[in-house]
This record gives sequence, structure tokens and C-alpha cells, in this order.
Amino acid sequence: MDQTGRDDAPASPGETPAPPPPPGLLDDVGRLGRAVHTLFGAQLRLLAAELGLARAAVHWMLAAALVAMVAGVGLGLTLLGLIGWLLAQWFHSWTWALVVLALMELGFLLGAILLFRRCMHWLSLPATRSEWSAMMRETLHRPEPQGESRPEDNP
Repeated sequence: MDQTGRDDAPASPGETPAPPPPPGLLDDVGRLGRAVHTLFGAQLRLLAAELGLARAAVHWMLAAALVAMVAGVGLGLTLLGLIGWLLAQWFHSWTWALVVLALMELGFLLGAILLFRRCMHWLSLPATRSEWSAMMRETLHRPEPQGESRPEDNP
């Protein structure tokens, strides 16, 4: 202690304070822990922000799909009305125009049904059937990832 009463002042004017001791292992580990916490904390905040954007994107995609379906149905109904009006002008009768429009729609419906049946027939062909069954056997016999259990394993 010097004459001013300070403990940190040198006792004599020529004496200098000793430098602080070099950081020890605990200080290094503490700094490493803080750095890792800062790094992974930033990564976790970034991941949370990306997941929030992805969730918002899915909601916007669903909303856009709904708007597209409503617009598509509206466009289809408008075109059917326009075709009906043109047919009515051509036939000079709304009755004949609606009959022809109904027959056109029936033709499109039958065409779609026949296309669906043809696709189902292609799936039932022997080569396709064997490929399908091989794919199902492979899926059933595929080893499960570690850490996951099947529902029938749980009581």
C-alpha cells in the first residue's frame, strides 16, 4: 500500500506491477465454449429462420394452388358458357345448343374414362406386374434405419 492508500499502486516509484498471469487451461476451455455457443447459436437461429420461411412458403404454395384451381374452374365454366352461347347463335335454339354441349362433355368424359382404363391395362401387363411386385418385395425387405422401430414392435 502506498501513501495514498491504494493497494494497486506500486510501493516504490521504481517498482512496476507484475503482468497478469497467462490464461490457463480453464480460461481456454471457457473461451472455446463461448465461441462454440456463439457459432452454433447463430446456426440454430439461421435454421429457425429457414424453417419459418419454408413453412410460410408451403402455406403460400397451398394458397396459390387453391387460387389456380378456382381460376381454372372459373375459366372452364366461362368457356363452356361461351361455347353454349356460340352454339345457340348457330342453331338459333338454346335447346339444341345445350344438347350438343352435353354430348361434347359426355364425349370428353368417355375419352377420359377410356384413357384411364388403358393406363390401368398397361399396369396389369406381365412385365409391369413383375416389376411392380419386385419393387414391393424390395420395399418390404429393405433394412430399417437404426433407431427407428416398427409399430408392431411396440406393445
